[in-house]
Amino acid sequence: MFSWLGTDDRRKKEPEVFQTVSEGLKKLYKTKLLPLEESYKFHEFHSPALEDADFDNKPMVLLVGQYSTGKTSFIRYLLEQDFPGMRIGPEPTTDSFIAVMHGDTEGVIPGNALVVDPKKPFRKLNAFGNAFLNRFVCAQLPNPVLESISVIDTPGILSGEKQRISRGYDFAAVLEWFAERVDRIILLFDAHKLDISDEFSEVIKALKNHEDKIRVVLNKADQIETQQLMRVYGALMWSLGKIVNTPEVIRVYIGSFWSHPLLIPDNRKLFEAEEQDLFKDIQSLPRNAALRKLNDLIKRARLAKVHAYIISSLKKEMPAVFGKENKKKELIASLGDIYKRIEREHQISPGDFPNLKKMQDQLQAQDLNKFQPLKPKLLEAVDDMLANDIAGLMVLVRQEETQRPNAVVKGGAFDGTLDGPFGHGYGEGAGEGIDEAEWVVAPHFKSSSCSIAVIV
Repeated sequence: MFSWLGTDDRRKKEPEVFQTVSEGLKKLYKTKLLPLEESYKFHEFHSPALEDADFDNKPMVLLVGQYSTGKTSFIRYLLEQDFPGMRIGPEPTTDSFIAVMHGDTEGVIPGNALVVDPKKPFRKLNAFGNAFLNRFVCAQLPNPVLESISVIDTPGILSGEKQRISRGYDFAAVLEWFAERVDRIILLFDAHKLDISDEFSEVIKALKNHEDKIRVVLNKADQIETQQLMRVYGALMWSLGKIVNTPEVIRVYIGSFWSHPLLIPDNRKLFEAEEQDLFKDIQSLPRNAALRKLNDLIKRARLAKVHAYIISSLKKEMPAVFGKENKKKELIASLGDIYKRIEREHQISPGDFPNLKKMQDQLQAQDLNKFQPLKPKLLEAVDDMLANDIAGLMVLVRQEETQRPNAVVKGGAFDGTLDGPFGHGYGEGAGEGIDEAEWVVAPHFKSSSCSIAVIV
């Protein structure tokens, strides 16, 4: 009699079929996750809404580090070419965020024009205001490396309260925005400057929940002897261990990432091996880009669900008429207890909850009476997406990977990562002594001359 009801239920449970991973992610986000985010003000608390460009853009690499650690030189080393707006020097030179992207002609797009371009994934950065947009540009140039990836250069992180205040925008919040959207975060350290300033410490903490994207580079390692390098490496790991609270050891790549000869060539083989490993990691980004976007959407969905439970719980506790302000203060103070109750009732992992202190600060400016009560249908749609639709997309991800086995970064410094006579093993065999001031045969010639003199 009511057989049509059963047909609709079955239709709902069947996962949707998509042609590409990108198309599937866009459709699932707009139809199932976005309604939940909008209903519970997710964008005001955590992250702006995603747009089509966020799903279509090339893999991005974010470079972060204190001033004069070689961030801009690192990009130039990868591209083997200067890019518009590039400035390199021992003093703090890069004072802007520079998105280095592919373009048919060389040029610079200023920040205010960049955030209104629907084809670029930066539209939501307009929330940080003119103080930031005046310090944000896009450098476009034709380069084979940039056909596969984009690179974000950042201002050097300074020490001291004065410099942090004078920026005029929330530096850590901007980096957190980028961290959510990039495929790889490279933290650069100078072998001579291992101190981690207050602002750098704040930035690293802002990158929490993105540890899987972080790689650490100990740059300019050719300027110190082998014994000192061992001690510097140990000191860096000790410093990072105090800030990055993970049981796993962060991967640190050691080397000298610029086009000049090594100052102390004793560790050449180590630097070559480390460079090979880092470049292979970056080269794999285009192949794993779809999987990264899928992973980020799952993380976002889990956070959106928890956020919905928190907001609806606060709404449920608020009085209808009297004592609203006092109750609001009481609820914000006891937010930790609300977290624990939600954790027990819905079997949610503690790691899925947003930062308690940050959430309490954000709730101060909100009217809790305007929050929405729990809407089971919205949560069911997200659960269905995680349980059924994502599984279908995972199959599609593997199919796309097999169809594009050679989707790697090519050109620039990456052409030297393939084994060959001019790549790995530089300075050996026929190239021995290539960076030495004297002829490589000179010492042998001197000893031969002495032997001849003795015989005579």
